[in-house]
Amino acid sequence: MKHTTTLAALFMLATTGAAEAGGQEGSIGVGAEFGLSSILDPVSVGGASLNYDAGMFHVGGFIGFSDPEGADNTAYALGGRFYYHVHSMASSDFGIGGTIGLLSVPTGAPEPADDRATLMYIEPGIQIRAFVATNVALSFNAGLVIGAIDTSGLAVGGVPSGSAGIHYYFF
Repeated sequence: MKHTTTLAALFMLATTGAAEAGGQEGSIGVGAEFGLSSILDPVSVGGASLNYDAGMFHVGGFIGFSDPEGADNTAYALGGRFYYHVHSMASSDFGIGGTIGLLSVPTGAPEPADDRATLMYIEPGIQIRAFVATNVALSFNAGLVIGAIDTSGLAVGGVPSGSAGIHYYFF
């Protein structure tokens, strides 16, 4: 009996792998993000987000919407991101990369009332993802928004930015 128990214990140890917590290669994360600061302060755009984790990096896209109190002030955002995982642990990773996006905002001009500006921006930065469960991640981004105004003119500027999100990953 003693040999059987020892053999069973050795078999269990040999077949046991390291516990993995999120950030697994080939997983897809669905969630939401909200801007903590933006190029439109005090208006922050938040919305739905989708990520694909490829192991050493992850890519994603987002679509956002903001309609603060008041007339004709709705903002829309659409974009994509890439983060290379510089360091990864079982339940977190640290990435360097950035976002590229489009932002449609009202200009505030009195005539015409529906006059809008389309802003294109690039946001180099960092991202920390913390997996609070095996497939649920909280993310925090920090970077610098570099924006260009639509075809009627060009104005390049930089503003610190940040966002937070939550994603559920399907394996």
